Amino acid sequence: LTVLNAGRRYLEAEDLSGKVFVTSGLGGMSGAQAKAAVIAGCVGIIAEVDEAALLKRHKQGWLMEISNNLDHCIARLREARKNKIALSLGYHGNVVDLWERLVHELDTTGELLVDLGSDQTSCHNPFNGGYYPVQLSFEEGKQLLSSNPGKFRTLVQESLKRHVAAINKLADKGMFFWDYGNAFLLEAQRAGADVAKKGGDKTEFRYPSYVQHIMG
Repeated sequence: LTVLNAGRRYLEAEDLSGKVFVTSGLGGMSGAQAKAAVIAGCVGIIAEVDEAALLKRHKQGWLMEISNNLDHCIARLREARKNKIALSLGYHGNVVDLWERLVHELDTTGELLVDLGSDQTSCHNPFNGGYYPVQLSFEEGKQLLSSNPGKFRTLVQESLKRHVAAINKLADKGMFFWDYGNAFLLEAQRAGADVAKKGGDKTEFRYPSYVQHIMG
């Protein structure tokens, strides 16, 4: 319902075939995003750092394909988008890398390859394993979290700033991004990322919340 309503509201589209939805998280609640993309008929690319979560969703049949190669992900995205094939593709890697690759594609080809975007990392708990920084692999991140949580926190905040910078570039070209109620925008703001609403007060973000703007 969230993906369908986002399409209706922001793309003015009842049919999402050929539209691309990019997000992250294939865990306990976020795992449904892959299934939702296919039900909605769009191309869903979902990043997840934890291979165990990816394999679980794939085994369940909620996730159609898995890849750890961004070149392959972009090729599959283009193919499914062109042929209007419903697809759920799990990228085994950090979502920041995925967003930055989409910016690179925009910069080099002029193509905006994503229509809808969101995030379901556990940003309500970003410094204790809910969000893994792009600068490290998943295993390196776990080790640093255990050995030096202060450094881990710093890297998470740097990662959040990169995360938002990439989203902002794509949004400026027409992608529609929303907050999925996971404190992503709040933690990004605390990290110093550019998420404030222009002309708004300190509690207003440039991107909408799915509760008020989409489901409401």
